[in-house]
Amino acid sequence: MASAETFPEIREAVRRLCAGFPGEYWREKDRERAYPAEFVQALTESGFLSVLIPEAFGGSGLGLGAAIAVLEEIHRSGCNGGASHAQMYTMGTLLKHGSEAQKQAYLPAIASGELRLQAFGVTEPGAGTDSTRITTFARRDGDLYIVRGQKIWISRAEHSDLMVLLCRTTAREEAARPSEGMSVLLVDMREAV
Repeated sequence: MASAETFPEIREAVRRLCAGFPGEYWREKDRERAYPAEFVQALTESGFLSVLIPEAFGGSGLGLGAAIAVLEEIHRSGCNGGASHAQMYTMGTLLKHGSEAQKQAYLPAIASGELRLQAFGVTEPGAGTDSTRITTFARRDGDLYIVRGQKIWISRAEHSDLMVLLCRTTAREEAARPSEGMSVLLVDMREAV
């Protein structure tokens, strides 16, 4: 698929949006080590961060090709798509594996920008690059999970309302394979204690 020829309307709209965020904006954000809140808000208001969300939940209902076109044009225009990329790929977990109740509760608010889902809690101090060695454990207690463990280097956590959290629900030594017994939880960080 020749990406430059796909989704020309989306690409043109993204280029126009990005023109409002020139190199000076990005250099300032870099100097200040600041999150590009204005850029993310503009992408949200234009509907680009909800291209993968089904129309029934307030998104565009487009596929991965449209999301790729958005990200390609962001970067081609000299902007940084880190936060937008994070929302798209992290949200994929909710889209594919979330319950209907979770989708109803969160997707419309993500599509509108009321909620942000840009954090994915994976990395732990003792696991190195082998995520099957994580030890953060979630124990079910009725309708809730009690989570114990430690995560580090969670990009954009301070700018997210929700986080996809990788944890164990079966200890590694009790699992038939190292990758078994691993689960993801959708954590509302506004309520987490």
